[in-house]
Amino acid sequence: MDWVRALTTQLDFYWETSLRPRLEGLTDEEFFWEPVEGCWSLRPGPDGDYRLDGAEPEPSPPPVTTIAWRILHIAVGVFHTRASTFFGDGRVPADATMFDPRHWPASLPGTAAGAVELLESSYRWWRDGVAGLDEEGLLRPLGPRGVFFAEEPMAMLVLHLNRETFHHGGEIGTLRDLYRATGARSRDDRLVVR
Repeated sequence: MDWVRALTTQLDFYWETSLRPRLEGLTDEEFFWEPVEGCWSLRPGPDGDYRLDGAEPEPSPPPVTTIAWRILHIAVGVFHTRASTFFGDGRVPADATMFDPRHWPASLPGTAAGAVELLESSYRWWRDGVAGLDEEGLLRPLGPRGVFFAEEPMAMLVLHLNRETFHHGGEIGTLRDLYRATGARSRDDRLVVR
């Protein structure tokens, strides 16, 4: 069994048939649409740079999130930081854990098109890194960079990130369906029904 191929094929199939096609035609209004009060989203900070809403520890239940938040969660929190950690280009010290903020991109895009572009490049970086592993690399424990997953093999991280992508990608699809079905027109219209 070629496990590297199996894991990358699973992710590729979802990307090509479900997630990427569901992002076609995404507008900035839809990207930032907040269907209810108190959504977590992507917002400009005092310096003008965009930031994702969040809290540690996460509230229970967690807030509803916007499409912007979900796309950037996948792009950065799932793919980019892990690709930087395990398949990095040397800009971040090799001993930085996968939760180290230095693995984040220098800035977050404030448009739907920019976010989709970041998602695509982060996906490719992670996917190509995984595809370049051999069986030994897939079975090797993550080590200190994996923090509390240090003893887990890379294969477990790949499975976890595939699941995260499917989960959050499905939520993006549902939010797009709700946006379309409710006739919402802008991020200022919380839930406008025609």
